Amino acid sequence: MSRSFWAPALLASSLAMPSIAIAATDADLAEIREQIKQMKESYEGRIRALEDRLKAAETAASPPPAAAAAPAATAASTLAAFNPAVSVVLQGTYARLSQDPASFAISRFQTGADVGPGRRGLGLGESEISFFANVDDKFAGNLTVSLTPENTVSVEEAYGIMTALPYGLVPKFGRFFSGIGYMNEQHQHVWDFQDAPLAYKAFLGGQFAQDGAQLKWVAPTDTFLEFGAEVGNGDSFPGSPRNSNSVGAASLFAHAGGDIDFRSSWRAGLSYLETRAADREGTLPDAAGNLANVAFTGKSRVAMADFIWKYAPSGNAKLTNVKVQGEYFWRRESGDLTYDSNGALGLTQTDAYSSKQSGWYLQGIWQFMPLWRVGLRYDRLNPGNPDYGANAAYLTTDPFHPQRTTLMFDYTPSEFSRFRIQYAQSKTRPELTDNQLFLQYILTLGAHPAHKF
Repeated sequence: MSRSFWAPALLASSLAMPSIAIAATDADLAEIREQIKQMKESYEGRIRALEDRLKAAETAASPPPAAAAAPAATAASTLAAFNPAVSVVLQGTYARLSQDPASFAISRFQTGADVGPGRRGLGLGESEISFFANVDDKFAGNLTVSLTPENTVSVEEAYGIMTALPYGLVPKFGRFFSGIGYMNEQHQHVWDFQDAPLAYKAFLGGQFAQDGAQLKWVAPTDTFLEFGAEVGNGDSFPGSPRNSNSVGAASLFAHAGGDIDFRSSWRAGLSYLETRAADREGTLPDAAGNLANVAFTGKSRVAMADFIWKYAPSGNAKLTNVKVQGEYFWRRESGDLTYDSNGALGLTQTDAYSSKQSGWYLQGIWQFMPLWRVGLRYDRLNPGNPDYGANAAYLTTDPFHPQRTTLMFDYTPSEFSRFRIQYAQSKTRPELTDNQLFLQYILTLGAHPAHKF
């Protein structure tokens, strides 16, 4: 065959193929549309049938109204609504300390009771039982009872909250942890380390609580703004119980915070606390290196600044996150100090006393994978130059700055359990270094309220 024959034939076949493809495609599309239409009609019919069955079942299940049964049902539902939420926190520790805990003191800082590292060896930690419920449409109440390792029971918190006030006002009254600072309002089992920073021990006796009243106001703004004021009896360190009708302590605080982006957020605050003490018992290391009993009567003023920043690289804090937290304390005290207040040395003497002291801590927590965290904390105190008056002949004036470095590692299988190992090198007295190892467990039973930011 000649080339002139094949060329027209090939051209004709190539022109015919697209039209065949187009015809096939149109047929497929029509079939698909028809199938979709049939499926929609079928499902709509089935949904209507199910809705009719549901209405019929609800009508059959609804009992006729009974006048006698209605009050009983209402009373039962009301009782159920006001049953308190109950939670229990169980803690235990193993402590290996290179120094006798009975020798714990902070150089040139009068400390209250129960600020030491605790007993050596195995022991229970502080356990808590908490009850919380709405009282009615205007009030809610909370009771937290503390069970100590020494088999004593104390009321840690017992307060009411008024929930019905407008404009973001929230009054609280009873016994409560003060809203000053960042950590003070938190319960111990929520802390990121086994114990409180040195600054909390030196300036607040570990944690400041009192019987009194608090008023908070949260501003209606995009940025979190909280302002608060408190008055109370001031029985807790740095105050002391007084036989007086007047207010023993007053405090002011302000907090601000917000989101930087979807991965990070922050909060910062300023606080001020003023208390009055009358024969506030404590200890101070004397010039001979012994712990002398002292008593302070006068005013104590504490100012605080706090900051926390939280960061989750992926935006999901359950996977990995970083938390940086720090607080700075400044205290001024003036009044009278009695040396050898219990007369054990036969050197009892009272004279004027004044001091300006400060301290701070900074800590970082890194959750490097779900459930696992590591943390590092550094504490440092500045005792200043206390004026002991005539008692300077007995009390140490060494320019030593107490400090401590702490490393912790913990595992949190769920929000109801945590296991921790912690090592600290504590230098709170110039002549002693305490190497401290702690193993700790925390178990929570029952209803557990969400933790604050």
